[in-house]
Amino acid sequence: MTHRFAVRVYYEDTDMGGIVYHANYLRYIERARSEWVRQLGNDQNAMRDGGLVWVVRRLEAEYLATAKFEDELVVETSINRLSPARLVMDQVVKRGDEEIFRAVVTAVCMTTAGKPVRLPAEIRALLT
Repeated sequence: MTHRFAVRVYYEDTDMGGIVYHANYLRYIERARSEWVRQLGNDQNAMRDGGLVWVVRRLEAEYLATAKFEDELVVETSINRLSPARLVMDQVVKRGDEEIFRAVVTAVCMTTAGKPVRLPAEIRALLT
């Protein structure tokens, strides 16, 4: 199961060299993850109201090529591993068929008070 999320590079996304500023790739992949879990049926507002939130625990990023103003990109998100305590995702940003950014993201659930907890069964069910 691969989720695809389209992104257009705006002028505000670029640095003085006219290429996408490195931190903006993290914004792109965050938006893609948010849309993905929303489409799966995970209501993050309801989750928070119930005392739980998603947290990125680890992120490995690799910058492979540059993106520029007006480029049309696609973020592909897929599950790498799912355990009772964590979700590991592969996220790739592409321009056409060219991979320009790749990340492995580990997400966990925590209480709103900051205590780590296992992924709720209903969330694991959405992901399998």
